[in-house]
Amino acid sequence: MPKTERPPVTFVDARRRLEAKARAPRDKRMSIADAAALVHDGDHIAIGGCLYSRTPTLLLREVLRQRRRDVVLSRSLMCYEGELFLAAGASREIVTSWVGIGLPWGLSRIVREFVEGGQARFEEWSHLAIGLRYHAGAMGVPFLPTLSMLGSDLLRTTGAKTMTCPFTGEQLCLVPALFPEVALIHVHRADRFGNAQIDGYPHMDADIAAAAQTVVLSAEEIVEPDEIRRTADRTVIPFFAVDAVVEAPYGAYPHEMYGLYDVDLEHIDGYARRVGADGVAAARAYLDEYVYGPPTPQAYLDKFGAARLARQRRAAEELTGR
Repeated sequence: MPKTERPPVTFVDARRRLEAKARAPRDKRMSIADAAALVHDGDHIAIGGCLYSRTPTLLLREVLRQRRRDVVLSRSLMCYEGELFLAAGASREIVTSWVGIGLPWGLSRIVREFVEGGQARFEEWSHLAIGLRYHAGAMGVPFLPTLSMLGSDLLRTTGAKTMTCPFTGEQLCLVPALFPEVALIHVHRADRFGNAQIDGYPHMDADIAAAAQTVVLSAEEIVEPDEIRRTADRTVIPFFAVDAVVEAPYGAYPHEMYGLYDVDLEHIDGYARRVGADGVAAARAYLDEYVYGPPTPQAYLDKFGAARLARQRRAAEELTGR
């Protein structure tokens, strides 16, 4: 089916839809299938975490399993989930400051093939600029000023504008707010209402959650509200921003979860080598093997095996001294 173009969301529209969200505490626990069903064709999905840190892998996997189409993906630094969405035909537009796994694997061969072949659009911002776009969305303002990207070709290829500072007379870059339809975020723990805590670096997740219309959390564990209250200062995402909570142990695997399990670089290297040799066909074979094949999240994790998961857990504990 052809993609139905949606009118752009203005900051006024975004503020109104966020203000209209229900604020009363309620039990937001649901199955991963029901949570992923909150994502619709054509939605802009903001992905929490950064590169292969705290990626909401099981949530993204379920969105792919439900065969969503024409979604837009945005993330601060995007890993190979962008490749999988392109190869699956689920997305044709990526908004980020980087896409690929990183050194030593380099830039994404698949994204380059899709973009250069006219099959997908890649909108690139600086690392700071993409963060400021989420931050402006969280603030409910139409844009934020910055010095980032001045003198860069990114000014020509994005929706950024420039202005003269009324106080100093210096040139500023203005980056437009980003208001995603959906945020998918994986956290260390959450209660049934959606109060969520993240150990280690929170990346841009608090801003993403505040800017998005619908927020879906997966959590390594769902704990009692009293446990959250005992360390309330560590709560990064408040319940009133959240629409769904899914308990998902190893929900970021094979990516890392600070203090809980380390990134499985052996698995990622194997994927990258396959894609390096066979391109899009390798990504589609990976989808068949790890996304469409295993019928449940547990069946997916079983493909790695309990011994491997335990090894990665021990590695994370050694790094953090736990």
